[in-house]
Amino acid sequence: MELLESVLGHTFGDRSLLKQALTHPSLGYEMQRTQPDNQRLEFLGDAVLQLILSEILYLKFPLADEGMLTKVRAQVVSTKALSIVAKRIHLGGFLLMGRGEESSGGRERDSTLADALEALAGAIFLDGGMDAARSMTCSLFRHTLENLGSSPVEENPKGQLQEILQAISPKAPSYEILQESGPDHAKSFLSKVIWCGTELGRGLGRSKKEAEVEAARSALESEFVGTFLDDPKDVSKTTKNSATDCEQSG
Repeated sequence: MELLESVLGHTFGDRSLLKQALTHPSLGYEMQRTQPDNQRLEFLGDAVLQLILSEILYLKFPLADEGMLTKVRAQVVSTKALSIVAKRIHLGGFLLMGRGEESSGGRERDSTLADALEALAGAIFLDGGMDAARSMTCSLFRHTLENLGSSPVEENPKGQLQEILQAISPKAPSYEILQESGPDHAKSFLSKVIWCGTELGRGLGRSKKEAEVEAARSALESEFVGTFLDDPKDVSKTTKNSATDCEQSG
């Protein structure tokens, strides 16, 4: 507890809030008894982070319009971005969860880490107020915000992926939602992107759109698509075959 408090820069007056923020729902389910978990704190923390980061982005980019600020904020608070922050502080090692969840990779799962980080923001807000939550957010998101540079850049993995693939064949990639889980206030979606009958990547998100974006991002990081990012003129035999398959299926 003390180690995590040191990383967060906040000492809890009410340690039960910290414990609750770190408790995954799987623990109570596995123990078959009512156990306070982090879902309610996650709901609150999501709003806390949205507000604080909205203020930071508003002040950081005085010339950006509402649409651009909204897109940049969505990028900063996406499941992937939050999980990167969580992994940076090794948050997974502090989580309390059921053995089944842990054995299935729960401590490293992006959605679990993102939820726990939001729950911590909610817990710190309740324990120390907005100033404490703002201090924690500024500290943990420093690298994320610095990487945005002096002006926001619109990130569009879906558009980038489509541009790369349509340079090979006019057929566009398609997306499919594979799974929907979680309570109404904290839904999680799993999506995959398919091109010419081949699955290129999968992604998790809190909305169908975010899941599709993460699937496109995964595809861009794949070896198949990476060939074109490294050298767009170097069309491998595999890729030529894929393009031919596209034309035939089209």
